[in-house]
Amino acid sequence: MKKFFKLLFSRFSIVALTIILMFVVNVCLALGAIFVLKLIFSYFFPGLAKYIFWTVQAVAWIIIVFTVLHIVNRNMIPETKLPWLLCVIALNLFGVAIYAVFSNNRPSKKQRRKYKRLYEHSKIFEGSTAGDEYLEGMERWADVGRALLADKGGSAVYSNTRTEYFPTGEDFFKRLLEDLEGAEKYIFLEYFIIERGVMWYTILDILKKKVQEGVEVRVLYDDIGCMGKIHMRYAQTLRKAGIKCEKFNPFVPVITNVHNNRDHRKITVIDGVIGYTGGINLADEYINVKHPFGHWKDTAVRLEGEGVKELALMFLRAYNIRSKEAEDFAPYIPERYEPFDCGGYVIPYGDGPRPLYDRYVGEEVYINVINGAKKTLYIATPYLVIDYRLRGALLSAAARGVDVRLLVPHIPDKKVVFALTRSNYMALIKGGVKIYEYTSGFVHAKSFIADGEIGIVGTINLDYRSFIHHFENAVLMYRTQAVEELEADMLKTFEISALQTEEDAKKNVVWRGVCEIAKVFAPLF
Repeated sequence: MKKFFKLLFSRFSIVALTIILMFVVNVCLALGAIFVLKLIFSYFFPGLAKYIFWTVQAVAWIIIVFTVLHIVNRNMIPETKLPWLLCVIALNLFGVAIYAVFSNNRPSKKQRRKYKRLYEHSKIFEGSTAGDEYLEGMERWADVGRALLADKGGSAVYSNTRTEYFPTGEDFFKRLLEDLEGAEKYIFLEYFIIERGVMWYTILDILKKKVQEGVEVRVLYDDIGCMGKIHMRYAQTLRKAGIKCEKFNPFVPVITNVHNNRDHRKITVIDGVIGYTGGINLADEYINVKHPFGHWKDTAVRLEGEGVKELALMFLRAYNIRSKEAEDFAPYIPERYEPFDCGGYVIPYGDGPRPLYDRYVGEEVYINVINGAKKTLYIATPYLVIDYRLRGALLSAAARGVDVRLLVPHIPDKKVVFALTRSNYMALIKGGVKIYEYTSGFVHAKSFIADGEIGIVGTINLDYRSFIHHFENAVLMYRTQAVEELEADMLKTFEISALQTEEDAKKNVVWRGVCEIAKVFAPLF
């Protein structure tokens, strides 16, 4: 009962209730206004009421027709068009109103102007190590890198970058603490989730100590991602401890789809020389201190060297969105990097909602890697809510004879999303794709590796939220040490996971039917 009341009066519940009430109130006001207008015209203009009614109906149908044409011709993922068309046709003007309010998931004009200014401001620091010779060094994968660099998502190909892969959150956490202790100039932390517990409090103790030593510490966390994890004024608490802190896209009680634009990134930057990214948030389940869904399988990668520059710039752009003027980034970008005895290339890249980013960067990189695979393609993802482009690419790779394997959870964190994941099994398995469920618990890793040569570790899930709504990031690596370690970890994990069959995919017929309907509306959420 105590937990129930705690949840009932939590910030998350209050926010959800506020949104629902606002939506209901707006609907009631609209219906009430129509009813009142109808009464007024019927009373004062009884002879004209009939003609006014038919005029309004005609105007309404014109609006509906133009809205349908707008949806059909709009530059958006095709799967998002069908649910909006159904909404408008089924609900008429009310559906048009819903479409007008919720279909635009773009950041506000103010955010767009700031981001454009920040992007231009940071360009002078990018690309100093990039060159065609690096792309050519990626051999047959050069086109994947070239396509990535053509967008705002990626800035440069970096060499002289040492990479280290972590197959679990526990390995990541141990190494991270060592690096935080060694910070001399600054520490940047950008995370979707920060939650009170062993992991965060251990990190926080180090951050406070570093502040006392004169190290600049900044924290950027997502307001809705941390809802219920920390209290709503936690940013002020950190500031009192000397830590510079901002909340990304703070929630305001307004009905808008802009709240979908969350900062799903996980980035640590230390002195501009060491950087981390991957699927791991700063909460106890990620290091298996808690076990809400069995063993939590997650991954991360550590960069040391020139490639960290892009992670630092990504953080500074996101952190400065709330500031009035862009600060000078120069003090946070080392003028030179010590040479490392390491091979390969890395491209750290970001993704975000359009039009801040020109294309759907995260999905396009995945598709380009899938299309380039010739022998093996191993993918780890917590959610398999894919569109037809991605599913077609996976089936095409399998048809070419590529050994395509997907690693997904066996114990879900979200049952509805898990049902949607399993609803994709049949078509993929029939097409030759091998799907493994991690029987020990939940997979939260977002990893790709193709032909043992090119790998991706980051925050980008195989779902519409990551591809359309969220700010995301990842690092593409070509023939680095981390790529070898990633492949070995994937092969080891497949051995302890359960290969799914067509018989497994046929289970729960009712659920599969519900999921087929839910898939129509999945792109909207």
